[in-house]
Amino acid sequence: MVVSRAARLELVRAVAARYGASTKVEKARILDEFVVIAGYHRKHAIRLLTAGVDAPESVGRAVRPRIYDEAVC
Repeated sequence: MVVSRAARLELVRAVAARYGASTKVEKARILDEFVVIAGYHRKHAIRLLTAGVDAPESVGRAVRPRIYDEAVC
């Protein structure tokens, strides 16, 4: 089952609040269901669900400054 990135983000938002307010036993069941639906590895899913609602969107790639100019390359 392939789920689009937008659908995964919606799913994270929907499940994160319920996951945070659950007991340990309920969290295990919610996590099992989430992993099957979203296709994430279990540890990554835990990080997504505990990080907060806006965390998946805010992750970006760091850009390093160039060391040499165009003439050297």
